[in-house]
Amino acid sequence: MAGGAQLSVTDMRRSSRHPVDYCVIAEHLQRGDLKLAITNVSAHGFMVSGVEGLARGDRLIIRLPAVGRIEAYCIWTTDERAGFQFERIIRFDDFQAMIKEMQPNPALRRRG
Repeated sequence: MAGGAQLSVTDMRRSSRHPVDYCVIAEHLQRGDLKLAITNVSAHGFMVSGVEGLARGDRLIIRLPAVGRIEAYCIWTTDERAGFQFERIIRFDDFQAMIKEMQPNPALRRRG
């Protein structure tokens, strides 16, 4: 049997993504702590840039503002970018509070 997460990903690419520039330290089971730069985030997941060596199915635990510790699974990778799906959807009020902290510039925040 193959190792790694067995993901049943539905197409959530239509979720609103918010551009951010936010650094986190992620816990990776095999690689230990990794410094990641989150470049966009939605209630379903996030994208990181400037990383190498991550593979589809890799599991990370990160700490986000207003959300706390949350697990995420890698669902795609390219050269130096990777997309992760959260193990659970973030509640709307927690997501709004998280975005407010991750996007200190009000011009970046979506209205509505």
